[in-house]
This record gives sequence, C-alpha cells and structure tokens, in this order.
Amino acid sequence: MLTYDVKIWGIRKRPDRANPYQLRWKVGPQPHSKSYRVKEQADGRRAELLKALRDREQFDVTTGLPSSEFRQLQSPTWFAHACAYARMKWPNASAKHRASIAEALATITPVLVRDSRGTPSRDTLRLALYAWAFRFTRDTETGELKPRNEVETAPAEVAAALEWLARKSVDASELDKATQLRAALDALSLRKDRAKAAETTIHRKYTVFSNALRYAVEREVLTSFPLGKVDWRPPDTDDEIDFRFVPSPRQARSLIAAVREQGSRGEHLEAFFGCLYYAAMRPAEVAALGDHDCILPDSPEDGAPETEWGELILAESRPEVGAGWTDDGQSYEKRGLKRRARKATRSVPIPPVLVGLLRQHRKAYGTAPDGRLFRAAGGGRVRSTEYTDIWKAARQKALSPEDAASPLANVPYSLRHAGVSLWLSSGVEATEVARRAGHSVAVLYRFYAKVINGRQQQDNERIARALAGGAN
Repeated sequence: MLTYDVKIWGIRKRPDRANPYQLRWKVGPQPHSKSYRVKEQADGRRAELLKALRDREQFDVTTGLPSSEFRQLQSPTWFAHACAYARMKWPNASAKHRASIAEALATITPVLVRDSRGTPSRDTLRLALYAWAFRFTRDTETGELKPRNEVETAPAEVAAALEWLARKSVDASELDKATQLRAALDALSLRKDRAKAAETTIHRKYTVFSNALRYAVEREVLTSFPLGKVDWRPPDTDDEIDFRFVPSPRQARSLIAAVREQGSRGEHLEAFFGCLYYAAMRPAEVAALGDHDCILPDSPEDGAPETEWGELILAESRPEVGAGWTDDGQSYEKRGLKRRARKATRSVPIPPVLVGLLRQHRKAYGTAPDGRLFRAAGGGRVRSTEYTDIWKAARQKALSPEDAASPLANVPYSLRHAGVSLWLSSGVEATEVARRAGHSVAVLYRFYAKVINGRQQQDNERIARALAGGAN
C-alpha cells in the first residue's frame, strides 16, 4: 500500500555496531531502518528520502521505499513487458498486424540489454524473437494463449538466445531514460544490413514502440509517457503516389492483354488483373471474390459485344500472411473489408469490359467449391508469388525496353492506382471515388492529390461559366 504518511528521523550513531550510523523512518504504522558504515552514506540516503517527500511521492508501507523506487523494484524486464504487450494485442489484431508488431519488437529488444557479453548472432536473436517469443499459439490442453516457445520445443540456439535475453534485458522502468529510448529509436531506424530503413517502415515500427510504452504506463511500470524526453521524431513521409510510374489507360489495357498471353496461368489470371484495374480492387479482395458477389447483366446475343454495366458487392478480403500468424493455421486470413466493420459491404459498378472478362472466366474455369472465382492450380488462394511472376513476364512483353527497366507498373498494385486515377481524371466526384475504392476521403486526397489538383483548372472553368451565366 502507498501512503503520504511518512516520518524521517535524523541519523542515530551506535558505536558498538559494525555499521554504526542508522537511518530510521516510518511509513504509516510500519517502522523502517537501514545502517551504514560511513555517516556520509546515511546522510546521502536520508537526503534521497527527503527529496522524494518534497517531490510529493508516496511511500510503500511494506518496503518503506518511495513509489519510484518501489516501481523499479517491481518492474518486469523490457523483454517480459514486450512479450506481455504482444500477447495483449494478439487476440484482436489482424494476422498482418500481429506480424508487424513482432517485427518491430524483434528490432528493438536486442539493443535494450545491460551488456553485450555472450550476445547470440543477430540472425539468431531475430529468429528467436520474431518466430518464437512474439508469436503466440493456443495450448492444446488448456486453450491458453502462450508464446510459441512454451508450446513447442524450440531449436537449441533459439532457446539459448531467449534465455540470454531474459537475463540481460534492462528493466522496463529504465525506458524513462533518454539513453535507452534513443538506443531503441536508432535500432528501429535501420534495416538488417544497417542501412537506413524506409520512412514508412520507421513510422510503422515507431508506432508499435510508442504503443508498447503507453501499455507500460497503463501497467504502472512507467509513471508517464517518456518519448518526449528525447529530441527525435520519425521522418516525414510522402504518401502521395508517384504518377510517373502509374500506367496510362492504354498501358493498363496492354498489360492485361499481355497477362493472357502467358500460357494457361496467364489466361486464368486475366480477369484477376482486370478486377485490379477496372474495379480498383485490392489483390486480397480479388482473392476473396465469389460468384455470388458478381451481379452481371444478361448475356448479349452470340457474338455481340458487352455493352451493359455490372456490379460487384464486396464483403470479404483474404490478405496473404504466414500461417504462424493466423488463428486457423492458413497462409491467409479471412476478414472483412479493410478499415470497415466486419460485415460491411462495398458496391463497385463495373464497366462492360470487366463484365466480359468475368463472364469468360466463369465459363472457362467455373468456381471453387466455396464459390470463389479465382484459385490456384491446387485449389487454394492465388498466391502473390504466382500472380507477381505472371506480372513480371507481362511487363516485359507489353512495355518498351526503357519502360520495362523503369519502376513503371512495377507491381500489380499499380493497376489499382491506375484505376482510381482514371476515375478521378474522368471527373467522378472524390467522395464517390473514395466509396468505390474503399478509401476514406482524407486518404484519397493524401494519396491522389496530384490527380485531384490537376482537375482544378477544369473546375475553375465550370465555376467561371456558371458565374457568367448568373450575371445575365
């Protein structure tokens, strides 16, 4: 129990004792004393206790210690606290966020140690933390969520690394010191090869570290949030898309056509890439697209082109992530749409060209047993390695040698950027574009500012015409 009821007496000398100088104080009803060999030592300790009183610290009745010292005495190590934080976040975090938390903590934890004697290799420490200490699983007997190393037998070098960290880790209470904070911040700013990390990576890891420190305040391991003690902030990031490398409508059509020319796998994925462009879907959303999600118009007469628009009702996403981060051991996670309530849906009107691609795909390949349109040869989710390989080959065929050597359309996600850009440049209202793409309006303006700003002249001319008409 903590109390402000503290009395501190002067130093008492007892000449017949080995440590003759006795400091006495009382916390609540409980007396405390400490003897010293040298009077200056007793005076120094008395001064520390008096300072704690002047700073309005409470004292612990049982130990007689000021609250700051009592918390330090009770403090878990940073390693133990990081494990507790990761465990607390696990049940409600997405699989990708779980992996992101583990990656950030595995970057920071190895530098928050008392000394480096006997340090395991950097790769071994990362493996031990990322794949074992910060990855959780259910105990088959109790159902309790535990670190992987407590449920499975870890390799000897991993077990040794975790034992070393448990011994060497600094107390979590020491994270209120600028030296420890800066060591952690410097670590999260570097890649494994010690080069500077990308701005977005630094921001992501900084957020995890910041939240772990807030959790330490919540647990009363720290008295206040400490990051303001150091002159450091994450670097500015430029979220705006570099539209020099977003394919034009002509290039997007050529790339999708080139996908089809990559053999049977390419033919199977043509409509997959069509969804990325014509519906501006995320790959994880396309992977979850079911036949029942497609509202297509009646088929045209034989040989006639598609002329009617259709609609997709999106309700699910299947982001790809390692099996160790999901609850069911799958290499992907079944979840709702990004940043939406679990059962929320999103309606996306689709042009006739995509209606035709989807109709042809369904006729040629049918659906998976669960109704999904796109699946790998083995029947599971289309893996990113598969569609990325196809995309690389399509780029080489569809683009000029100069463009193929540049970052132009270097990843499949470029088609989504191209689709959203097309909608904006066509004059579709930003709020409607955001709705179709599954963005907030704020995110749309941050990522697509150049396209939106490029319409200002057109908008100004429309306003001018309206004003001129109103003057007559």
